[in-house]
Amino acid sequence: MIVCIAEKPSVARDIAAVLGATGRHDGYLEGNGYQVTWTFGHLCRLLEPQEYSDYWKPWALSRLPMIPDRFSIKVADDDGVQKQFNIIRSLVEQADKVINCGDAGQEGELIQRWVLQKAHCQCPVQRLWISSLTPEAIKEGFEHLKPAEDYQFLYEAGLMRAIGDWLLGMNATRAYTLRYGKDRQVLSIGRVQTPTLALIVRRQEEIDNFKPEPYWELKTTYRDTVFSAAKGRFDKEEEAQARLSEIRQAPFVVIEVEKKNGKEFAPRLFDLTSLQVECNKKFSFSADETLQLIQSLYEKKATTYPRVDTTFLSDDIYPKVPGTLQGIRDVYPDLTAPLLKAKSLPKSKKVFDNSKVTDHHAIIPTGMKPVGLSEREMKVYDLVARRFIAAFYPDCQIATTTVQGQAAEVPFKVSGKQILSPGWRVVFQADSPAEGDNDEEEKTLPAFTVGESGPHEPQLAAKQTTPPKPYTEATLLRAMETAGKTVEDETLRDALKENGIGRPSTRAAIIETLFKRNYIVKERKNLVPTATGIDLIHTINDALLKSAELTGRWEKKLREIEHGKYQAADFLAELKEMVSQLMVSVKSDKTGDLCPLCQQGRIIRGRTAYGCSRWREGCSWREPFAPTEEKELS
Repeated sequence: MIVCIAEKPSVARDIAAVLGATGRHDGYLEGNGYQVTWTFGHLCRLLEPQEYSDYWKPWALSRLPMIPDRFSIKVADDDGVQKQFNIIRSLVEQADKVINCGDAGQEGELIQRWVLQKAHCQCPVQRLWISSLTPEAIKEGFEHLKPAEDYQFLYEAGLMRAIGDWLLGMNATRAYTLRYGKDRQVLSIGRVQTPTLALIVRRQEEIDNFKPEPYWELKTTYRDTVFSAAKGRFDKEEEAQARLSEIRQAPFVVIEVEKKNGKEFAPRLFDLTSLQVECNKKFSFSADETLQLIQSLYEKKATTYPRVDTTFLSDDIYPKVPGTLQGIRDVYPDLTAPLLKAKSLPKSKKVFDNSKVTDHHAIIPTGMKPVGLSEREMKVYDLVARRFIAAFYPDCQIATTTVQGQAAEVPFKVSGKQILSPGWRVVFQADSPAEGDNDEEEKTLPAFTVGESGPHEPQLAAKQTTPPKPYTEATLLRAMETAGKTVEDETLRDALKENGIGRPSTRAAIIETLFKRNYIVKERKNLVPTATGIDLIHTINDALLKSAELTGRWEKKLREIEHGKYQAADFLAELKEMVSQLMVSVKSDKTGDLCPLCQQGRIIRGRTAYGCSRWREGCSWREPFAPTEEKELS
């Protein structure tokens, strides 16, 4: 008998239907030589500290760090979970072969491997790897099963992620709670959670500490067209007023007209992060809401696998595109008609690139007609479908005109863009601008001639610099993707993805955790840190815990483990060393203790040494950091 283990009951039913396993039993389906069962959530998990040793049961600084000699797992303490696990174990014990049909990603691989380990699986194991749940995709997947060993690195990466989160989370949370927690308030520390919170806190501090500075903008209107002074901003009003006086009586003269024809490419296909960003912008959906909606669309066979970090398709998808378009033509008859009539569809490197696709391709429609979708699901589906359709439309042809002029030798400039042929833009007509478009209405300039001149209307506007904008979920997701760097260019953003913090599939959960722990709140669409969140970041002295960039480097190493370029054992050794050093730093920190000299003030932390909080009142107590702490600070 061949036992198939799916990620959840609904997926098991889809697989069983294709395999002909229609007989229903408690916890599994059977037929045609197959038994199809399922997990749900994390059936197994790493042990808690006290389950390794009674020594770690009390929360005490003296008993840190907690680093087990060997990490172990257990079946979750839940009656439903225990029952389903026992069913899986009994089926596996009698199986001739097991097929891992878990979620085709790092976390899914880890969940299934742990279950098979606890079930003491001894028979051969194969892996089903599919990008959609349509009957065709499932059938094709079973025709191309691979040995479980082919996914060993994927499992090791998932295992190191779980162990890393355990080591840092368990140790740092206990250490910081014991050392700094007020009234034993638990200070939750996480490998990804804490640097994400630090991004939000730093942004809020930049806003709070921002001091607006005045500046002046000089513009003039000529032939109903507003030209801006080429210099841009004037920092001094005297200079701006002097230039205004100079040009009032002088005519405006056009000195150069430059026209360039160009093209704009269709927006990229969606990965999970860009879909979450777009849904937050358009519909104010949270990252978690978008993930749940696109997951539901995947399970309803409307779209492909959602937890992806690429915007490209592999070459083998190209022959299937006409069939996909044919499948959605009833939903988008006018948009698909010209593509279905074409002799061939374009194959752009901006869409199809094997080198940019590893385990899964970008999110696209499956080609099955969407049925039974909620209004919110249909909104997400529409975004995905239109991106897919637009990818095969012609480029948008544009003409960009730049006009330069001057008045009394003060240079001015204006630019405008004209759409000559909309191309892919027709797919988004009657819709808000596609991601990456300028929200401002395109300016089409009148025809100007070099040497023409005439009267104009100059004006001077007094303005102030504005603070940075608070993070929204959309901008925070982008910041997590690029380890805190502000990057608009898509190519550069792709290069930074390897160093991003968290994975596309986990970032929504991280943001939700910050909400649940009252570290951040939402004001309209803005994410604002609470006093609790701010206090936590200010309490943490270790740079690694707060640094998005440093945490991103750990993420890169996890990706390298997944691709066999870095050893899991080396990563684990680094983790243990980092946690040990962190515990030394926290234990030796004197912040908050009573001053040993005046016995009135409290010890505070400066740049290079500790001091007394009453130094203004004359207390001279001072002590430099210990060498281990200086190393951590550097």
